Amino acid sequence: MTTHRIRVGIDVGGTFTDAVAVDSATLELVGQVKVPTSHHHEDGVAHGIVEALDRLLKETGRAAEDVAFLAHGTTQATNALLEGDVAPVGLLGIGTGPGAVPTRRLAGLAHLELAPGKRLPLHYAHIAEPDDAAAVRTAVEQVRKQGAEVLVASEPFSVDVPAGEEAVLAEAAAYGLPMTAAHQITSLYGLRKRTRTAVVNAAILPKMLATADLVDSSIASAGVSSPLMVMRCDGGVMSLDEMRRRPLLTVLSGPAAGVAGALMQERVSEGVFLETGGTSTDISVIRRGKVAVRHATILGKPSYLSALDVRTVGVGGGSMVRVGAGKVTAAGPRSAHIAGLPYACYATPADLAGAELTTVSPLDGDPADYAVLDAAGGRYAVTMTCAANALGRVPEGDFAACDPASARLALQPLADALGTDIAGAATQVLDAGIREVHKTVDTMIRDYRLDKDAALLVGGGGGAAAVTPHLAAAAGLTGRIAANAEVISPIGVALALVREQVERIIPGATQEQILGVRNEADAAVVEQGAAPAAVEVEVTVDPQTNTVRAIATGATELRTQDRAHRADAAERLTEAAASLKSPEAAVEVLASTPAHTVYGAQRRRRFRKPLHPVRVLDADGVVRLHAADARVTVTTVGEAPEVLAELVRHATSYGDGGVRAPALRLLLGSRIADLSGVLEADPLLALARSELRARAADEPVVAVVEVRT
Repeated sequence: MTTHRIRVGIDVGGTFTDAVAVDSATLELVGQVKVPTSHHHEDGVAHGIVEALDRLLKETGRAAEDVAFLAHGTTQATNALLEGDVAPVGLLGIGTGPGAVPTRRLAGLAHLELAPGKRLPLHYAHIAEPDDAAAVRTAVEQVRKQGAEVLVASEPFSVDVPAGEEAVLAEAAAYGLPMTAAHQITSLYGLRKRTRTAVVNAAILPKMLATADLVDSSIASAGVSSPLMVMRCDGGVMSLDEMRRRPLLTVLSGPAAGVAGALMQERVSEGVFLETGGTSTDISVIRRGKVAVRHATILGKPSYLSALDVRTVGVGGGSMVRVGAGKVTAAGPRSAHIAGLPYACYATPADLAGAELTTVSPLDGDPADYAVLDAAGGRYAVTMTCAANALGRVPEGDFAACDPASARLALQPLADALGTDIAGAATQVLDAGIREVHKTVDTMIRDYRLDKDAALLVGGGGGAAAVTPHLAAAAGLTGRIAANAEVISPIGVALALVREQVERIIPGATQEQILGVRNEADAAVVEQGAAPAAVEVEVTVDPQTNTVRAIATGATELRTQDRAHRADAAERLTEAAASLKSPEAAVEVLASTPAHTVYGAQRRRRFRKPLHPVRVLDADGVVRLHAADARVTVTTVGEAPEVLAELVRHATSYGDGGVRAPALRLLLGSRIADLSGVLEADPLLALARSELRARAADEPVVAVVEVRT
């Protein structure tokens, strides 16, 4: 039997550090371990990472040289900001004349609150002329005397002309402090927001540098030769060197690991991911195979950090049931974990003997309406997980599964109090528990305009079974619990792609400028270890804000998955028909490549033109692309420029919102090139030509074109 190399993902949580090994060819889980997070060790969390890796290799019988990929996610940066454990920052503002006024106002960033009663330690010094070496030295010495341990240089318009910031840092280098320039962190306009983002990045820089060095040296001494990657807050990973430059990208990366697992392991291309723990549920969106991101709020202020759009609801598997006026009123926000009580459903029938329902205040000041059982074995919490098990919502073998008899015993006293049966009581609990989650999911589906016909609810985390199955039934959506849901986060770390985002504000951007941003993102992920042939770049041009954005993703190796489990034509047709909500006889194969098959159907509408929904499935039978109404054309690389020009011309729409080119996606080899973010025809066709470059003229190309309404 062939033993494949492994991909290792390590997720550093507040209490435990989880590590998993995933087969690099089949992407199947081959091992998992859990160790306490080593916050108080002299090497910090680095010690726990190495301990987890060592145990994982021993338990899977693998050697260090078997590790093809190693990445870790950490809450260290987030915790540092939440706890105020940051380095004092020396902010060197640059400007003269009228330009000095907005720069001097940056001293007010010292009022940023890190934690209650604790403000960002920031010391400001002004430099009129960046080429004045003596003035630079004076400013650096001033902030050093005040306690600064890291430096930031910031100047108006440095995005366009970075020479001033670069000159200041070059002169300040002699002092040996960690340094950064505001334009190096983000290239977007807005002096205050750009500087604030750079300052917060700098505040966590020394601590993150120390951890990066310890982890790097420890992993190397363990004999692992593959480069160490770190989880980003937008669902991708970055090289350790990039983390050393921009540690802020690891802030809020905790939820990103889980959604990366849903994207890569569960192969979700359209849907909502719910990661449910004991106390809360993090909700995020995957749209057309991409995670939904937005500029994050940090320390209560907007930033230029692009992070996963995650919305948290205070309901989890351990949420305690609340009762009043003869009915279940809510579940949570207090959980059994916070109350220090065991779940009733995990008790033995003997321990639950004589159980009586009463209500308590879990913590001082809480309402006294939280249901508990006083029984032979002690006091137990009635939780969402108890109700899900009693109602049969928890699959056999699930992390949260228990003895069904114990679950029913746990719900019986509640059912008696409510004047209903066990199923009725459990349904009331789950209905109340998912109420706010349902509202949030509906909002996110609406905000991101998900295709409800194709949208899938996927649950992850140890408490997934308490929320996702019942929510899917209530919402009328297809839902499932992810495989190995309790370790979906480290699996996401192990499977995540290298990612880089480049943003530029370019009024009236030309084709050359758009291609320049695209190529910059492409080069950035290749520099961080992505295989050039595995890189995909999505470009978006926003005419309202003049923002050109390129997001590049790529694997560190050309993934050649084991083909033994690929779906056959009949299985793919069944999946396509289910997604299209059409009988198999009404579904047609419109095109195919070695990696993808395109299926279509016709949806008739009264008094209106019929729709032609399209689904693109990969060889595994996974839907990779949805289109509600599209035209599909097959051509070759050699003929594509002329064919695409004609397709775009015919599908361009004209209206009050202006001229809008169609949404275009190209199936090329094993890739789906998504060009739908460009609204103008000429840049769109230029990007298409760049995707076709260096390919054989007779290679087939499939174009999926959607007219914008």
